[in-house]
Amino acid sequence: MKNISILGSTGSIGTQTLEIVRANNDLNVVALAAGSNITVLEEQIREFHPRLVCLYNEKAAKQLKTAVSDTNVKVVAGMEGLIEAATYDSAEIVVTAFVGMIGIRPTLEAIKSGKNIALANKETLVTAGHLVMKAAGDYGVKILPVDSEHSAIFQSLNGENRKEIDKILLTASGGPFRGWSREQMKNVQVEDALKHPNWSMGQKITIDSATMVNKGLEVIEAKWLFDVDIDNIQAIVQPQSIIHSMVQFKDGAVIGQLGTPDMKLPIQYALYYPNRRYLAGDRLDFASIGQITFENPDLDNFVGLRMAYEAGRTGGSMPTVFNAANEKAVQKFLDRKINFLEITDIIHYCMENHKTIKNPTVEQILDIEQWAYELIDSRW
Repeated sequence: MKNISILGSTGSIGTQTLEIVRANNDLNVVALAAGSNITVLEEQIREFHPRLVCLYNEKAAKQLKTAVSDTNVKVVAGMEGLIEAATYDSAEIVVTAFVGMIGIRPTLEAIKSGKNIALANKETLVTAGHLVMKAAGDYGVKILPVDSEHSAIFQSLNGENRKEIDKILLTASGGPFRGWSREQMKNVQVEDALKHPNWSMGQKITIDSATMVNKGLEVIEAKWLFDVDIDNIQAIVQPQSIIHSMVQFKDGAVIGQLGTPDMKLPIQYALYYPNRRYLAGDRLDFASIGQITFENPDLDNFVGLRMAYEAGRTGGSMPTVFNAANEKAVQKFLDRKINFLEITDIIHYCMENHKTIKNPTVEQILDIEQWAYELIDSRW
């Protein structure tokens, strides 16, 4: 029996993780954490019987405590509660599926508690990769990627010497606006941007895929996960989302991982690594696929990806600015306060106005996030 804690249990990755738990009798949920979704979290408590749950929103946590008073579950709240869920004694692996920089502190504390991390919170590595990867090495824990692309790279590296990597080929679907010009994207509405052609994801990551900022975040994340230079990571558009990513080695060999667009595969692989388990679902039918195509990303019209490479090359605190500005801008777009193209305008503005700190602490990272938010609110 493997005990797991899930941070972000009511979101897309969290609920799919629980689908895997439901299908396997040797996974046991000991802790759950969510933002403010009382209804879904109560349902999860009654089905999976965790010993500890956290709602980050303190008012919601009080309501939940009343709702589940007939159970033995302990209800906690706030950042202290998230850390308690992340470090729960009997948990062996922590699925970090919160969206945003809220995941940094709980992830670091989980590592210090000796927990392996199934990492679905890309912002943690984008902004604090230098701290997270060092801590993982110091405490001897595994960082197991859950993003489909990073899981594909991780799987492609099985049995290989990482020093022999020539480059990483990070695939992208291109999103719903692949092939569009900035002129065509001027009047994009929220509903348009939420229609991803291949994947079913949460709102924030779906918007990030539409701007291709998500691919930029993944480039920076891959730099830390696989210890490669930012310019040895090549983003390549593969519209069918069949090849999830590849690794090219020094001898010219390319190894990739293929599969249907289903996030449960990388989640389950992280939970059971290094073993594979049966997973119900569709299988690839190459004859019906017919062809798999590739193209270079359009860095002129999808400037978010280009700026991510710039932030990754600069390093230090600049990726934090890139990420924080994007988080705030995406929320403003979802709230219909800005238009679609202003998302990347906001990122550019914040990057232009930031003086880079070489090796920021957690406190500095969170201060920079707040600075970016305030700067954006003062202008937009």
